[in-house]
Amino acid sequence: MLSDKPFTKENLDHYLKELAKEFRKQNGNKMTAEIILIGGASVVINYGFREMTYDMDAIINAASSMKDAINTVGDRYDLPNGWLNTDFMKTSSYTVRINRYSEYYKTYSNIVTFRTVKGKYLVAMKLMSGRQYKYDLSDVVGVLWEQEKKHDPLTMDMVKEAAVELYGSYMALPESSRIFIEKVMGERNYEQLYKRIREEEKENKNILLEFQEEYPGVTNTDNVEEIIAAIRKKQGK
Repeated sequence: MLSDKPFTKENLDHYLKELAKEFRKQNGNKMTAEIILIGGASVVINYGFREMTYDMDAIINAASSMKDAINTVGDRYDLPNGWLNTDFMKTSSYTVRINRYSEYYKTYSNIVTFRTVKGKYLVAMKLMSGRQYKYDLSDVVGVLWEQEKKHDPLTMDMVKEAAVELYGSYMALPESSRIFIEKVMGERNYEQLYKRIREEEKENKNILLEFQEEYPGVTNTDNVEEIIAAIRKKQGK
């Protein structure tokens, strides 16, 4: 679900706190819940190279009434329907093993615990998705860049280990993602690579939007990368 309002580190925490308060209000103080924030939300929470995200994907381990609490908070702050959603669980990046490798973030109202994914596991998840028209690949480079600045660099072996732990095998990652990460970690010029890849992703998104406007209903998850590559080749990019 894509929001038309950006989520920043500051307002994201506010919405999570309000969600916990609303869940407790509706269910009392005996029913606990756990929410694992992934993707862009995890990037914004754990790293500084991105100031905001428009995606609030999560794994929600809670009673069905959590949906009512999400909708109530969304209405209160004029957020779109499904501002916090589990659509991610239908994608190839999802695995039940994420629960095991997520890390504690915060607990609000002594009732809802929030967790995130970071480091090598976030890199592996972004590589599994590997969309060239979103921020998957620039996020990978951003994480590598910031981990290095923190003097806690990730190695190729660590990324492979995370892929095995999450998906059973490094070879389970798309071939294009494996080629990408091996090249990026070989060059290690993360700052310049981040800026270049981020610009390419923006271009790809615009290319895709223009194509979809001209040929509605043609693109799908199986052909979108081929369409972008063909148009970029035609444009000499």
